[in-house]
Amino acid sequence: MFGLKQRLFAAFAVFVLITGQAWAGSEDDLRQYVDENSQKLVQKLNEEKGLYDKDPEAFYTSMDEALDNFVDFRRIAARVMGRYARQASPEQRDEFVEKFKRSLFESYAKALVTAENFEIDVLEAVIMPDNADRASVQLEVISASGNRYPVTYSMYRNGEGRWLMENVIVEGVNIGLAFRDRFAQEMEESRGQVQVVIDGWSDSVKSLNLEEDVDRS
Repeated sequence: MFGLKQRLFAAFAVFVLITGQAWAGSEDDLRQYVDENSQKLVQKLNEEKGLYDKDPEAFYTSMDEALDNFVDFRRIAARVMGRYARQASPEQRDEFVEKFKRSLFESYAKALVTAENFEIDVLEAVIMPDNADRASVQLEVISASGNRYPVTYSMYRNGEGRWLMENVIVEGVNIGLAFRDRFAQEMEESRGQVQVVIDGWSDSVKSLNLEEDVDRS
């Protein structure tokens, strides 16, 4: 079993690689969309790797703009906060969305741009039979050494007809749930002070037990 660190890295790699205007009709359309855009974004990532060392903020801005077209960070962040989102003000919820995105960048961007070449293999997309606005996409991240990291995207179609990612599972680890558990733990330790948890979120992510074997998908 791979450690959580490797799983999170694989998830973040796919976040970066599969972006764009997410529109698809059938399951095959959705699979093809993910496959085609993954190849385009591999090229983009390779072209911009040097930007990380020269101007990390510019690199972050570029990746943030691309990711926002595919990943519903606001939806994910609300789920990470869980029931505690009701205790937060609208301004605090907005702040946490930005903190959440920034924490991913700070924790995994350097590993992403310095990693050896890797490939993305899109296996299949399945639209839920009981809800045509929900789907899962099965992928594999293949490292240069041949290791394969199974990845499952949970996706939904918004009111504009765009497919957006709302969660990701990497080799059995529900990433959204792992972060939600950490947020709840931090809330308990801070005695319910939402702002304290938001302020320290980046450090909290870095302090995760990355080798813990979580299997709660």
